[in-house]
Parts: sequence; structure tokens; C-alpha cells
Amino acid sequence: MLFFPIQQELDCISEDGEILGKIRFDDAQRKHIFYATNDTSITPSHQEAIRQRLDGLDEGRFQIPMQDDD
Repeated sequence: MLFFPIQQELDCISEDGEILGKIRFDDAQRKHIFYATNDTSITPSHQEAIRQRLDGLDEGRFQIPMQDDD
């Protein structure tokens, strides 16, 4: 599973190169949320990798790099 930063989001990309969805920070809930792409089937191993990334982002172990548009 690849997590690729785009603006203030992470694209979640499978081993086959399919974009499964995006991770964004939800300010109202004060945590990171995964938003699945409508037409994807996410396997249990993908779900576990995404859950671990969400937990790590919320705990501060991972960060979403900021993009410098200058």
C-alpha cells in the first residue's frame, strides 16, 4: 500500500496502482478520515493498512507533508 501526499490529503494507492481513496483531516472531528473512491473494493489487508495509517496520523507518528505552491 502506497500513501502519496496531494495537497493536504493522502492518496491511498493499492499495489496494482488503483487509487482506493483519500485520507483527510476532519477538523470538526479532530481526526483523520478515510474517504473511499466509489467504485473500489478494498481488501481486508488494505483496510488494515489504512487503519494503521489513520491511527499513526492521529497519534503523530506520521504526517501529511505540506505542499509549497511557491
